[in-house]
Amino acid sequence: MEYRRLGASGFSVPVLGLGTGTFGGAGDFAGFGRTDVQEATRLIDLCIDAGLTLFDSADAYSAGQAEEILGRAIAGRRDRVIVSTKSAFRVGPGPNDVGSSRHHLIRSVEGSLRRLGTDYIDLYQLHAFDRSTPVEETLRALDDLVRAGKIRYIGCSNFSGWHLMKSLAISKEYGLSRYVAHQAYYSLIGRDYEWELMPLGLDEGVGLLAWSPLGFARLTGKIRRGQPLPETSRLRHAGAMSGGPSVPDELLFRVVDAL
Repeated sequence: MEYRRLGASGFSVPVLGLGTGTFGGAGDFAGFGRTDVQEATRLIDLCIDAGLTLFDSADAYSAGQAEEILGRAIAGRRDRVIVSTKSAFRVGPGPNDVGSSRHHLIRSVEGSLRRLGTDYIDLYQLHAFDRSTPVEETLRALDDLVRAGKIRYIGCSNFSGWHLMKSLAISKEYGLSRYVAHQAYYSLIGRDYEWELMPLGLDEGVGLLAWSPLGFARLTGKIRRGQPLPETSRLRHAGAMSGGPSVPDELLFRVVDAL
């Protein structure tokens, strides 16, 4: 397995990682998959054997079930894997059960640590930008969690260029931990990342963790010109969570033909 430095940090990660959005299958994630502990353990066995040691999750995946299943699947071999997880999406009905406030971040980290069965998280990412919380508050809370040893590195996800650049500038101004990774959608049929976020990442030393590089299963090779969708395809489910951004059929088929 090839390893690369994560952004401008000294932390090396494999070029491939496994997302755990299919673990659990509760609520809005029912259409993603229903991977249980036994199947997850088998998947992680295969990954570790191949040198793939990075596993990404989030507190919002199946209402925390994904983190719980991942934690049970890596039990006894925590030192052999890299755990990444995220927060910021709504996880409850309360006014503080969403976002990137100090209150929510501290509670979210403590909950993720408990569900994952670990005392530290290798990479902790904001799942989305929170416009209602001052960036300084968010970064100071993350920095405190890093200094407490509960988080090793911080990153973000689904940020725009100005969201990321403003955060990096504030980290530099106040000497706070800075984002070393940005998890963003990037595939051969979704290349918006290249316009602004890619040059920003290269210039500022922020690595990319690409989510859905197979374009919401469209690039698996199972979808071909003139053929119906497979019966088990998630693309049969309604909603952006299952099917992702719309893609013109001809663009998709041209890319698949080229591949």
